Amino acid sequence: MDTTGERIRLMRKQLNMTQEQMAQRLGIGKAALSMIETGKARLSARNKNILVQDFNANPDWLETGKGNMFNAEPDYTTFKLRSDSSLPMQSVPLYSIEGTAGLVPLFTDQEANKPVNYIHIPNLPKCDGAIYIVGDSMYPLLKSGDIVLYKQLQNLDDIFWGDMYLLSIDLDGEEYITVKYIQKSEREGYVKLVSQNPHHADKDIEMSRIRAIAIVKAIIRMNSIR
Repeated sequence: MDTTGERIRLMRKQLNMTQEQMAQRLGIGKAALSMIETGKARLSARNKNILVQDFNANPDWLETGKGNMFNAEPDYTTFKLRSDSSLPMQSVPLYSIEGTAGLVPLFTDQEANKPVNYIHIPNLPKCDGAIYIVGDSMYPLLKSGDIVLYKQLQNLDDIFWGDMYLLSIDLDGEEYITVKYIQKSEREGYVKLVSQNPHHADKDIEMSRIRAIAIVKAIIRMNSIR
């Protein structure tokens, strides 16, 4: 397949979907999808994310045609505290941050936010939910499109230093969502955010700027088949 549009059309047929059905899932009109498939319009980053997240499309294949059309089954890693007990099976709601307008609304009223799917994995610690992550600050442990399963914290005093957290931070009135290790800071009233990626410097932030926080209980890595 030479173009992204041709690959999308091939994937749609592989999924036995009509243009109308796929367009509805992408939140665009049938005519818009037709223009993408024929190369008259570009695939937006938003629609690419939907193809990757909802249809398990391999993003490298979408971009270049290399590799397999769909991702392999994900592998996962759990992070347990001594006090954690595993559940034989639980249904963890998977949310889209775009669909919930941010982490704070999701944590404030989770029942009002509709999950995009549910994750069923045995022997995990109790989790409140899961989201797709964006960015490379935790690479190679995590990359964009991977999933973190979290347990919300109600009190910053409950932080376990050195563990991995999902955070909502207030940056000049804007919500910044990230996954970082949290360590003690030498500055009073601050915490140190530490990335896995060595290209991202550690950063001290005021604890008062943390709007929402959850400890990461498990990560699901979406590995592409080569």
